Amino acid sequence: MAEPQDHHHSLADLTPALLDRLREGDPGAGKLLCELYHPPLMRFCFRYLGSQEEAEDLVQEVFLRVLKNDALPLNFRAWIYKIARNRCLDVIRSRGRRPDDQILPTASRIDADLTGCLTRLVRREQRAHLKRALAELPETQREVLHLRYAENLSRTEISEVLDVPEPLVKSRLYEGMVRLRAHDSLLDQK
Repeated sequence: MAEPQDHHHSLADLTPALLDRLREGDPGAGKLLCELYHPPLMRFCFRYLGSQEEAEDLVQEVFLRVLKNDALPLNFRAWIYKIARNRCLDVIRSRGRRPDDQILPTASRIDADLTGCLTRLVRREQRAHLKRALAELPETQREVLHLRYAENLSRTEISEVLDVPEPLVKSRLYEGMVRLRAHDSLLDQK
């Protein structure tokens, strides 16, 4: 779990310098920003859309908007996620359905590193229990949990992405975690 946090810090450390270079007209900075943010935004958009192709198209739209925008905000990370979320919701609305039946994807790709049939079976079972528990949460709680734990956004960034007050983000996180902890299928049954 340390690696995603380290990756988050590398993004946070590099982004201001890259934004400065982008503002100065350096196209290489825009390319590097796209490379840094593409994987997390793809995962984020896929969670909403359920389609790799649609997520890819949407992420490209987001980056085009970033590159064309003259005034880039100080909190770039929250801003880019907000753009992506709003575009995802537009696509979902154009389909005529909501993402309420969707569940959060796994926060990491641990499966690729696991060995042994038993370990994979246990992990698969744990994920299935977590998916069922998450599916029972209201979408507002699932969304903040996903943004916090899968995307590693701070409460302040989540507040900006969702356009809600930070105390509301904090309460949704708390309520969601309380409900997950109380879920029978997640209790360790030895």
